[in-house]
Amino acid sequence: MAQTSRKTLAALVQMTSRNDHQLNLVSCTELVKEAAAKGCQMVFFPENFAFMGAAPGQAQAAASSLDGPILAPYLALAREHKMWLSLGGFQEKIPGEEQNRIYNTHVVVDDGGAIRASYRKIHLFDVPMTGLFESKQALPGDALVACDSPVGKLGVSICYDMRFPELYQKLTFLHGAQVLTAPSAFAMKTGAAHWETLLRCRAIETQCYMVAAAQCGQHNTDGNKRCSWGHALVFDPWGECVAKLPDPNAPGLVTFEIDLDLVETTRGNMPMALHRRYDIYGDGPHAMEQPATGVNRPKEEETKGMGFG
Repeated sequence: MAQTSRKTLAALVQMTSRNDHQLNLVSCTELVKEAAAKGCQMVFFPENFAFMGAAPGQAQAAASSLDGPILAPYLALAREHKMWLSLGGFQEKIPGEEQNRIYNTHVVVDDGGAIRASYRKIHLFDVPMTGLFESKQALPGDALVACDSPVGKLGVSICYDMRFPELYQKLTFLHGAQVLTAPSAFAMKTGAAHWETLLRCRAIETQCYMVAAAQCGQHNTDGNKRCSWGHALVFDPWGECVAKLPDPNAPGLVTFEIDLDLVETTRGNMPMALHRRYDIYGDGPHAMEQPATGVNRPKEEETKGMGFG
């Protein structure tokens, strides 16, 4: 008997968040309703889905704990529509933080409205050429996060993380990720130069789906008038683009299929996981053990805590 295909429908979001929690919630609510009407099981939102500040200090002032009033309506939204949500970058407030800094946290919510995972962004975007220095408002996370979902095992990250391939290799080859996430609010100059190339590379080298929800356009009419690159994309394990919005610079939603059989077939046809030479790389964080078969298999490694991306 032929194996049943393991396919699920998901939604990729492109949006233009403002420095207004309620306005952004209205936008996200409409997008979840649209995804539910189209039969999706999961919606992928970009970084800063709930708030995009326009001036120094606004993000910190707008931050809330994960059990606070800002995130609560999103948990209710997931529960109401029986929809998993990838909330790609939330301003998480930490009680007692003396320097008034926050975490940029990617939260995965299940269809019952429960938080299944949270990842605090490890690589902060301190890039002089863009004028953006994330460490002025945020603290870096210190843990990798992977979790099960209806679309497959998720490797959770945020935006600038995509420039660090070791992160995704570990999420894949140690933690078993099948779908990598890179929700973003990408800068215009770096987006034009590197966005698509980076995403495609991460998909090909891990043989995973790479899902990159994105912020687009000018966010606020006051303050810094920041603009984001847009161009939300999904690449499959072979590096083919399987989803993008009709207008790369306009808010909206597009559905796409995740096929876990394609992940297995791609890996079986080119078994890169079996060819990795950790004995030569000398790479501690990716250390492997040799089982009796002589085939490289990952060591079990516990995922520490909850993180942000």
